[in-house]
Amino acid sequence: MVLAGSLAVALFANAASAQSRADALGWKLGAQAWTFNRFTFAEALDKMDSCGIQYVEAFPGQEIGGGIEGKFDYHMPPSKQEEVKALLKKKHKVLVAFGVVVPPSAAEWRMLFDFANRMGIQSITSEPKEEDLDLVSSLCDQYQIKLAIHDHPKPSHYWSPEIVLAAIKGRSKLMGACADIGHWVRSGLDPVECIKKLNGHIVSLHFKDLNEKSPDAHDVVWGTGVCQMPKVLETLKNQKFKGLFSVEYEYNWLNNVSDVKPSAAFWRSMVSNL
Repeated sequence: MVLAGSLAVALFANAASAQSRADALGWKLGAQAWTFNRFTFAEALDKMDSCGIQYVEAFPGQEIGGGIEGKFDYHMPPSKQEEVKALLKKKHKVLVAFGVVVPPSAAEWRMLFDFANRMGIQSITSEPKEEDLDLVSSLCDQYQIKLAIHDHPKPSHYWSPEIVLAAIKGRSKLMGACADIGHWVRSGLDPVECIKKLNGHIVSLHFKDLNEKSPDAHDVVWGTGVCQMPKVLETLKNQKFKGLFSVEYEYNWLNNVSDVKPSAAFWRSMVSNL
């Protein structure tokens, strides 16, 4: 019992140290709810809690659960939004991002930003059509909400940093990249070099580690794969990046808490030593 108590105290101290260092860096460890898309949003929050993850990136279309009918979406009426906010508060979670979402019209883009504003969302993850970029830029400035352009693997339009940089050039300073380092590896890119190219323009990250460098690679526990996570973290620190790291674990779908939990522990360990 004494040994167990000592271990618990040590683990708590290590977690507190990591959190303190993360706070100093301006870093937040969150989870993209897509990681738990086989479950309801309420269940996803519980799974995040079991991994010690506080911050949330929601995605459109997930069943809400927790006694709340319907799906998590920017079309939710204000009454439903208030129910979801109460659920988040009950679960001690902070909703900071939403996506990947691509509204089909100008009216829908305005609805999305209004929704984000009501929900306290700080950044929207998207792959906007080129003809919508100016509108998105104006909405970012109007609402003071960030837009993070996500990179799905090629042939997705925004697969490379150069394309993202071209899209945000001359537009709102609140527009930048959602750096999905795993998708870069699937596209044959070096994640460290991609981070360097986006210096000062990264809003958030979808953090992944992969088993191999190929389009068919799958997620593995962080630090055991090919995504160069220590170098990525060091580069972000040197760039003075501040923002959200979303766990997006797209493998072992029904039982991936056992992979996400050690991944979060790896991140905290690395952060503590930066």
